[in-house]
Amino acid sequence: MCGICGVAIPRTVNRTVDQTRLEQMSNSLTHRGPDDSGLYIASRVGLAHRRLSIVDLDGGRQPMPNEDKKIWITFNGEIYNHRDLRPELEEHGHVYRTFSDTETIIHLYEESGLAAVEKLRGMFAFGIWDSERQRLVLARDRLGIKPLYYAITDNGSIYFASEIKALIESGAIKPCLNYDVLSDYAANRAPSGEETLFKGVKRLAPGHTLVWTEGHVQINRYWDASFAKDSEFSDESEYVERFDALFHESVKLRLMADVPLGVFLSGGIDSSAIAVAMSGMVQDRIKTFSVAFAEREGNELEYARAVARQIKADHHEVVITPDQFFDALPDLVYQEDEPMAHPSSIPLYFVSKLAARHVKVVLSGEGSDELLAGYGKYGKTIYNVALARAYRLVTPAAARRLVKNAVESNVLPLSIRQKLERTFLCLGPDVRDIYLDNFSVFSRSRQEKLFTSQARERMQCSEPYGPALGVMMESDAATLLDQLLAVDLKTYLTELLMKQDQMSMAASLESRVPFLDHKLVEFAAGLPTNMKLRGLTTKYILRRAMKGKLPPSILTRSKMGFPVPLGRWLRGSFGALLDEYVLGKRALDRGIFEPGYVKEIAARHRAGEDHTERLWSLMNFEIWQRRFIDGENISKINPQREAVSARAAVSSAGRSQSRLAFDLRKG
Repeated sequence: MCGICGVAIPRTVNRTVDQTRLEQMSNSLTHRGPDDSGLYIASRVGLAHRRLSIVDLDGGRQPMPNEDKKIWITFNGEIYNHRDLRPELEEHGHVYRTFSDTETIIHLYEESGLAAVEKLRGMFAFGIWDSERQRLVLARDRLGIKPLYYAITDNGSIYFASEIKALIESGAIKPCLNYDVLSDYAANRAPSGEETLFKGVKRLAPGHTLVWTEGHVQINRYWDASFAKDSEFSDESEYVERFDALFHESVKLRLMADVPLGVFLSGGIDSSAIAVAMSGMVQDRIKTFSVAFAEREGNELEYARAVARQIKADHHEVVITPDQFFDALPDLVYQEDEPMAHPSSIPLYFVSKLAARHVKVVLSGEGSDELLAGYGKYGKTIYNVALARAYRLVTPAAARRLVKNAVESNVLPLSIRQKLERTFLCLGPDVRDIYLDNFSVFSRSRQEKLFTSQARERMQCSEPYGPALGVMMESDAATLLDQLLAVDLKTYLTELLMKQDQMSMAASLESRVPFLDHKLVEFAAGLPTNMKLRGLTTKYILRRAMKGKLPPSILTRSKMGFPVPLGRWLRGSFGALLDEYVLGKRALDRGIFEPGYVKEIAARHRAGEDHTERLWSLMNFEIWQRRFIDGENISKINPQREAVSARAAVSSAGRSQSRLAFDLRKG
């Protein structure tokens, strides 16, 4: 796992690569690769690399050339089938100098050009400079496990990096809010397409390559998940057996390392399945790592401990206090580059920091929910869509309006009203209403109240679900469930993977995701839908595969996710953060959010309604703006230093807020 960055300048531009700038880009990624660094500069092209040494510790230095030094690569990730590919490449005359997977990518590119990516099994983001063709090739793995951002300047130069902060260090862009994705951000917790919140910065989409030649850019998709049904098996047990074999193969592949490995163990079925599978493949006791809060609703440790006992793991835990959580927030916003979509990013960082004291690589259960219908929202949506169609057939429009008005009035108890508002009785008839809007942070109707007219004038795009609707149009998914999974696989999951990558990398830890091996994904996508969701049973095939291998308490428990008792905290003494970062003059004077509406949802939350996600989104957005757009303290944030010099002092009495901070290494 590493950090990569680089630049290519057209011949028409009378300028060469600035080595100092390239080094600054690289230095901003030191946390991603503290073990080694390297530069390659050839007049108009520069590649840089920060290395976290995992495979071929002595020989895998980058940027790395081919035999005649006409092709150079900077690579982030792991290629799990590189040893299988090597013999054929050697038969074709390619001479290896190392045992690293990086060199296999170079030789594959020499042999197959852009088609090389189709033969890679793993997680990757890389940049290749091909001096003979005078082109820069960027590629990202099929599921988007590894990040890759880029910016193209007015003169046609291209800058790319693992993190946006490196692009800022290049001087190629100035941090500026991209108003065109504000609606997307407000609804979906993060921009869900290729655009980012930084104007001029894009992310290369998963499963795509980008070719830059003298200022001209061509982007192509080389892989997509197909949901076409495979009729290879007629018996349910055959599906389970094949799934189990692919899953175990994926776990085994991800044990490839020359350094110690461990497992993030939440106590849910996903991470528990990985831990059990891994324990049968290694001789030593596996190391497991769990995180929790002291509050009961944020603590799953009893389940994690049960699994750890069963496999006789070397188990480690960390419990986070509210003070630690909020102290960490601003600097982890910096690590994530964009506002933190999920409060669970913070406990993920803490458990990554714990794990980094013992191992360099962890396996994680990310991706199973989007692959196998693990969220309750899928079943709710399917039932709501069916009931909505029947309801509209038998109930006149006037009667439907009366019911809707009655539900939304204050006559019913709050708890009942909030549940009914999210059913077919109050929602529109199509999937955009029942799924996308219903499970958004700020729905379309809420956004009409949220944004000021001044902000709307600058928002050229006000459709919050453009990327999701595009996926629905392009996907070959025939059933409603598969359509929903296709959307989440390409939008929501991508953001979760960035959380996973950036929080683990902030602790200089590599995370691997066995559920997202592309061969397993292809098989799971083509499964009959009742092998994913059967009645109210989510991840049916995984539960079948793990029967007898995991305790019944793990197989039958409901999903908790990464629970964070944030709503309660914001009603208590930490409400001062809302007063500063949501309701404060500085936040409201930006002219983006309507002060009256923002104050209303804060007051409603304090009165007992649940607006946790909305307030979290607004608070993070303001902290992000101060960090990146305003440049506050950004020059003092240096990933190479062990301590960050801003310290928060929250006054509950005066509800005043000074600068927040966190010691990233010792906190």
